[in-house]
Amino acid sequence: MRWLIGAVLAGVLVVAGVGWQFLKPPAPSGSTAVAPKASDVTVDAAPVRIGSIRRQIEAVGSLRSNESVIIRPEIAGRVSEILFQEGKGATRGTPLVRLDSSIAQAQLEQMNAALGLSKVNFERAQELMKKGAGSQRTYDEAHAKLRADEASLALAQATLDKMTLVAPFDGTLGLRKVSLGDYVNPGQDMVNIENIETLKVDFRVSEIYAVQLKVGQSINITLDAIPGATFDGEVYAIDPAHDPNGRAVILRARTVNKDGLLRSGMFARVTLILDAGKEGILVPETAVVPMGQEQFVFVLDGDKARLTKLKTGQRRGGLVEVVQGLETKSIIVTEGALKLRDGMTVKANLERVD
Repeated sequence: MRWLIGAVLAGVLVVAGVGWQFLKPPAPSGSTAVAPKASDVTVDAAPVRIGSIRRQIEAVGSLRSNESVIIRPEIAGRVSEILFQEGKGATRGTPLVRLDSSIAQAQLEQMNAALGLSKVNFERAQELMKKGAGSQRTYDEAHAKLRADEASLALAQATLDKMTLVAPFDGTLGLRKVSLGDYVNPGQDMVNIENIETLKVDFRVSEIYAVQLKVGQSINITLDAIPGATFDGEVYAIDPAHDPNGRAVILRARTVNKDGLLRSGMFARVTLILDAGKEGILVPETAVVPMGQEQFVFVLDGDKARLTKLKTGQRRGGLVEVVQGLETKSIIVTEGALKLRDGMTVKANLERVD
């Protein structure tokens, strides 16, 4: 029995030895075996750019007419004439609507007649005073009556004048809200008139920018209603009171409606330019490696990639302004930074920056 067990074990060892000869890897050629060497990491690199990024704020706002008024009567009356066409222009002082003035005209004639009599009575009283035949009381009463009738005539004339409504400034008329023969009351809407040769742009920015805002700063305006068009403007007023609800500063700018495309009430996207920016170092956003609240890039030092901390500024068009951390001659890793560690050996494909 012991002999049988020993024979089985010997057979197993022989079989294992033969299998190892077939399965073991071949020996490397040559007399000495060399361990394989790790290949360098390949990245794209480029010199930093020198340029400027203008500091700007994006906001939304609305266009408003430079001047806008709804024509309303000051006295009641019936519309007797409509002297304008809807949507057409009107110059300052042009009659737009006339109310029935028959009663006002009659009152004016009545006051004219009363004033004529008052003048005659006053002149008679004046002559009598000069001759010593008239009393001071009669003279004073005649003088007072003359002045009262002059005031009544002026009132009747003003009432008659208000029966004709005129354009208060040059502008474009809107849609009328009354018809011929309508009886209108004081303050009733009749038609709006808008001056849109220039337009106001009202917009808001966060109060954190308050100290950077100035009258005279430029804006660029784009509108969803007019794709592809850009309009220039300039801030001319800043509201001294901040909006407590949105904690925002309200600004008003002006833009020229040179092509006549702009209309009051349009939604506007506003870019407020704080300053044109100074020349400095710019790097692609793809080169920046964020770590927590800090920003880094890999700078090439020979064939080594050195992790370098940055202080960044504005970001525009895929570029980041570097305030501190790089030199004008620095060469940085632009692609492949995420697979690097500080001090790694790299093989760089150097890009050319114009």
